[in-house]
Amino acid sequence: MKLGSVAREKTRSGFLAEVRRRSGTNPADCYQCGKCTAGCPLTFAGDLDPARVMRLVQLGQRDAVLQSRTIWLCASCETCTTRCPQEVDLASVMDALRIMAREAGLTQAAREVAIANAGLLGSVKSRGRVHEMMLVLQQNLRTLHLFRDAEKGPVLMLKGKMDPLGHKRGARDQVRRLFENVARMEAAERAASTTPRCACSDEGGEA
Repeated sequence: MKLGSVAREKTRSGFLAEVRRRSGTNPADCYQCGKCTAGCPLTFAGDLDPARVMRLVQLGQRDAVLQSRTIWLCASCETCTTRCPQEVDLASVMDALRIMAREAGLTQAAREVAIANAGLLGSVKSRGRVHEMMLVLQQNLRTLHLFRDAEKGPVLMLKGKMDPLGHKRGARDQVRRLFENVARMEAAERAASTTPRCACSDEGGEA
């Protein structure tokens, strides 16, 4: 086998293993029946259908997957997961791919969705729950659409659907600890994945 082929195979298997580890499901189990694509309510809006995303993951096409618009448009409705005859949790795969894309800075395909994703998590982390009014204002500022949907604000406030002062803060300390625990777990996983394996025998033989 040529060196180039060996390198490509390592890249393919490495990406597949990372997605499997982060999502808790094995994308290699997908046999491309297409039931996920047939049931997905957002297939029409994406650049890749769900089955194609899975196939690209299997082939190790990291850039093609992480730069796709589809992973950001996924609504996590879990229709794909429910329909899969192989019990592949495709919704969890999409979650893992979004995290990997954000870490790699590959959010250009759906920049506004990525901004909303980060804003939502930031609001929950800082307040213990979402501050809807602040989330909308930050989204419009960051995407340079200052007055988008501005006419809907007064209507929502009059109907009690949106509080300009924000709802009562949730269990902020508990939520913050949750974020901190997740950060520690992710750091430990990254450290474990980059630690070189011992070359000695696993059977306890002496070097």
